[in-house]
Amino acid sequence: MPTLLRIKGYRFFFWSEESNEPAHIHVEKAEANAKVWLRPLDDDYFYGFKPREIKEIKEIINENLDLFNSKWNEYHGE
Repeated sequence: MPTLLRIKGYRFFFWSEESNEPAHIHVEKAEANAKVWLRPLDDDYFYGFKPREIKEIKEIINENLDLFNSKWNEYHGE
């Protein structure tokens, strides 16, 4: 499970065995977790995050979208 970024207490990662799914990123902080599709950028789910945290997560994803897509492609051979 490669961790791509740790910032503001959030951990952004993907599972190594998810190449059968479209590109996406998981986010964890304490007991909260989320999954966001990268192409196109869209929410799958957010559990346990407050609205301001969801906004912050989306901003971080937008700022790092090229990195996340690049790492997904590199790892999953796309």
